[in-house]
Amino acid sequence: MKKIREPRLDRNAFSVGSLTDDSADTLYWLERNPAERLEAVEKARQILYSYNPLTDRIQRILKIADLNPG
Repeated sequence: MKKIREPRLDRNAFSVGSLTDDSADTLYWLERNPAERLEAVEKARQILYSYNPLTDRIQRILKIADLNPG
């Protein structure tokens, strides 16, 4: 069985640009629908913060209260 690799962030490569530049990246994202854009932002957030929604969960704490009749 092939092991699935987690996406990793290369912190050594980056580029600086302007939001007003008409680049191929901007045109690509303008062609995507809002659901696809949101999915990409969520994936980037998971990579950036090393978050896996399948394994990282908030611990559930339950408290049982006794009800006194009367």
